[in-house]
Amino acid sequence: MRFALTLAAAAWLTAAPAALAQSPAGEFFTALRQVCGQSFKGQVAAGNETDAAFREAELVMTVASCSDTEIRVPFHVGEDRSRTWVITRLGEDRLRLKHDHRHVDGTEDEISQYGGDSLDPGTAGRQSFPVDAYSIALFTRTDRTVSNTNVWSLELSPQTFTYELARPGRLFRVAFDLTQPLSPP
Repeated sequence: MRFALTLAAAAWLTAAPAALAQSPAGEFFTALRQVCGQSFKGQVAAGNETDAAFREAELVMTVASCSDTEIRVPFHVGEDRSRTWVITRLGEDRLRLKHDHRHVDGTEDEISQYGGDSLDPGTAGRQSFPVDAYSIALFTRTDRTVSNTNVWSLELSPQTFTYELARPGRLFRVAFDLTQPLSPP
């Protein structure tokens, strides 16, 4: 009996490191979950003249709800609380980013659920999401074809969380200071 327990313990200890190993996408997701329930102030780090409303407003993200497969991050631009980033795990080594836009009454905006899936594991500090087919169809239908080449990226370090939108001729980045969580209201 003792031999069987020793053998079982040895097998578990040997398998444990493999079970605990994560892909870079998994590490990114796990690290973001560590700040669940916290809010952070941000500022525009890159943009152009069309981003004046973002530069002038208080920018706040809240890592509001976290499960093993989904993290929801409301992004407030001043009093505008219509935006939520939804990060979903797709298996062990891929993530999905969607933008959930809502009206004040909670109904979904016509321009919502756009985004994309990571095509590779990325790194523990950066995940990129090229525009997906659903989003291209949405942007085309709503005369926003300029967005058909969008690539969104999320960056995470112990100090900063950064949201990025990039396409030819356009770069928009908002950086949030993770070292200064906001006090709960």
